[in-house]
Amino acid sequence: MTPRQRLDELGIELPEVAVPLASYVPAVRTGDHVYTSGQLPMVDGKLAATGKVGERLTAEEAAGLAGICALNALAAVAAAAGGVDNIVRIVKVVGFVASAPDFTGQPQVINGASDLLGKVFAETGGHARSAVGVAVLPLDAPVEVELIAEVR
Repeated sequence: MTPRQRLDELGIELPEVAVPLASYVPAVRTGDHVYTSGQLPMVDGKLAATGKVGERLTAEEAAGLAGICALNALAAVAAAAGGVDNIVRIVKVVGFVASAPDFTGQPQVINGASDLLGKVFAETGGHARSAVGVAVLPLDAPVEVELIAEVR
């Protein structure tokens, strides 16, 4: 089954590529790899939630937002690669979690991105990953995700 077929089966539509907030591009292709810029949980051009995880949001809520970030990153990769079916595998995911001082569940939050990628890409969705707690993210977003994908 192709990534497009899995997205259809899951009832997921890739969003439009998010408009950059500053001086950068959403994704860059070099050879057989696409590197995305950090993607926020934007839905229809608006941030889906704000605040720190462990204060304003639970880890479960933030995991859902990480999934949105992953979809936005997939849209950027697909645009650079000529379509989602040209994505061969997900190589690396880096997730940033705006965390309350005592919050230590960053890996569980970024599971929201990893789990979504696994559903869409099956065995080629397995990836290396970092989940990092930070004090604050752009626009007071709770989570940000970037990824590296191998493409054809």
